[in-house]
Amino acid sequence: MNDLTFEDYKIMVEEHITDFMPDVDQKSITLYEAMKYSVQAGGKRIRPVLLMAACDFCGGRAAEALPYACAIEYIHTYSLIHDDLPCMDDDDMRRGMPTNHKVFGEAVATLAGDGLQSVAYEVMQKDMLLYFDDPEALKRRVKAALEIVKGSGVKGMVAGQIADMEAENKSVSKELLDYIHLTKTADLIVAAIRAGARLGGCNEHDLENLTVFAENLGLAFQVCDDILDVEGDAEIMGKQTGMDAEKMKATYPAIYGLDESKEKLKQLTENAVNALAEYYDNAELFVKLAQDLATRIS
Repeated sequence: MNDLTFEDYKIMVEEHITDFMPDVDQKSITLYEAMKYSVQAGGKRIRPVLLMAACDFCGGRAAEALPYACAIEYIHTYSLIHDDLPCMDDDDMRRGMPTNHKVFGEAVATLAGDGLQSVAYEVMQKDMLLYFDDPEALKRRVKAALEIVKGSGVKGMVAGQIADMEAENKSVSKELLDYIHLTKTADLIVAAIRAGARLGGCNEHDLENLTVFAENLGLAFQVCDDILDVEGDAEIMGKQTGMDAEKMKATYPAIYGLDESKEKLKQLTENAVNALAEYYDNAELFVKLAQDLATRIS
C-alpha cells in the first residue's frame, strides 16, 4: 500500500466529486442544482476514501477507482436527502447547512435523491464500457459495482432504513437493533471496502479480513453517532442533536445505556483493528480511521 493519507484521498474526492455528474438540459436545471447542492455540502467522505484506499491496499490504483468512489458517495448523499425528508427523519440541518428539502422543497429533494442514485449506476456502467477488451479488468469492475448495489439495496441500506422506521416508538431487541444498523449504516461501508478491494484484484483471504474490519467499523460508526446524538455538540456535528430520543428511535444508548454503548464502541474498534493486525503498517490508514472514530467520544 502507498503512503497516501485519509486527507490525500479526500482531496481527490473533493476535486472530482462533480466530474461524473452528466450534463442536463436547461429545462431540468433545478434537478441538477439540487443534486449538486447536497453533493458539494462536504462531509467526511469516509465511503469513497475507504473504497480508493482498499483498491490501493490490494494492488490497484486509486485514480482508476474514482468513478466508483464518486458513485458510492452519490448513493450515500441520496440516502441522506431522503432520510432528512419530513416523511422520514424530518431534519432541518445536514453538514451545517439547511437540508435539501428546506432549500428546494420536498418534491425536488425527492427527485434529487432519485437522480443521484441513477447517476451512480450510470457512472459505473460507463466506466465498464471502457474495458470490453480487457476481460479481467471488466470482471473486477462488475464485481465492484455489484458490491455497491447490494450494499445500498433491499438487503442492505434500504432494508435497514425501513426496519429503523418501523422500530420507532417500539421496544426493540438487541438483535433487531444490530440488524438495523448493520444494514442501514454498516453495509454501505462494507460495500465501499469490498468494492475497492475488488477493483484492486484482492485475494479471498485479504477480502475476508477487510470485510471483518468494515463490519466492525460500520457498526462502530453508528454507535458513535448514536452517542453523539445524546451528548454531542450540534454546531460541531453540523446537525441537530437529541432527535433520536425525541422520536423514540432504536439506538444503542436507548437499548444499552450510554456507558455500555461506549464499551461496545471500544470493543468494536478493537475488533476492527485486530482484523488487520497481520498487515502492520500497510493497514495504517484503516487502523487510524477506526481509532480516530472512537476518540470522538470523550
